[in-house]
Amino acid sequence: MSKKTDQIRHNEASTTTDLPAEATRDISAALAGLLADAFALYLKTKNFHWHMSGPHFRDYHLLLDEQSDQIFAMTDPIAERARKIGGTTLRSISHISRLQRIADNDAEYVHPQDMLAELREDNMRLTAAMRQAHNTCDEYHDVATASLLEVWIDETERRTWFLYEASRVPPGRE
Repeated sequence: MSKKTDQIRHNEASTTTDLPAEATRDISAALAGLLADAFALYLKTKNFHWHMSGPHFRDYHLLLDEQSDQIFAMTDPIAERARKIGGTTLRSISHISRLQRIADNDAEYVHPQDMLAELREDNMRLTAAMRQAHNTCDEYHDVATASLLEVWIDETERRTWFLYEASRVPPGRE
């Protein structure tokens, strides 16, 4: 393929934005990492939802189903935001695995309380990554992406809170 053909294809994939090229590069990279983490957390949350057991099965099963839906709902807006500012986004499962910072859990059995604790920590990691991405947006004055991140940070903090409260052991029952 010629250099000119590559340039034409690149131009066909990009969109118009008033953000500088460095902003598109840096913000798109941050969003790609967040998208990979969101997919990893979505699948782990679904995994634990499917493999939940024990006396609190129904409550935890429903909680994790609700949380996985919320996580999945972020994925398209994250990817589309990267495209709106002229960037690219994830292209495959292997691309996700290269970028994800949320560790997979392929264990045969995970105790329900350990599931909740692991998901709580993962949601906290996702919040931290979103705050870092927000800082990148602030650096380039990308208020639209920053605004989306603020909503997702709040949602992720809510998931973290619910997971924390669901896993608390009442005093005297330790």
